Amino acid sequence: MRWIIGLIINALILMGIAYLFDGFYVSGFVAAFIASLLLSIVNAIVRPVLVVLTLPITVLTLGLFLFVISAITLMFTAALMGSAFVIDGFGMAIIAAILIAIIQTFVVKPMRKK
Repeated sequence: MRWIIGLIINALILMGIAYLFDGFYVSGFVAAFIASLLLSIVNAIVRPVLVVLTLPITVLTLGLFLFVISAITLMFTAALMGSAFVIDGFGMAIIAAILIAIIQTFVVKPMRKK
């Protein structure tokens, strides 16, 4: 049940970012929910491989390269979604990854501790 609530919260975060920035487009809540689901699958499968492959640069940047990995997973999710979820450029993906991480820190992660 918490996983579905987390997906809904992430979909709302994606819609909020799409509302704030012109370079980030989500066609609606259903598309945001599907993007959230795909993003969680990509984060479970692709992200660990990327983290291991880029471990030296992640250590050199004191973990800041993880935002780049998050941006890559966001871009990959956008590529899978097609025209329902569009990110205009890698810079927008990095900004979105940083915002998603900040918002999840204060919203989703405290919910998991209960």
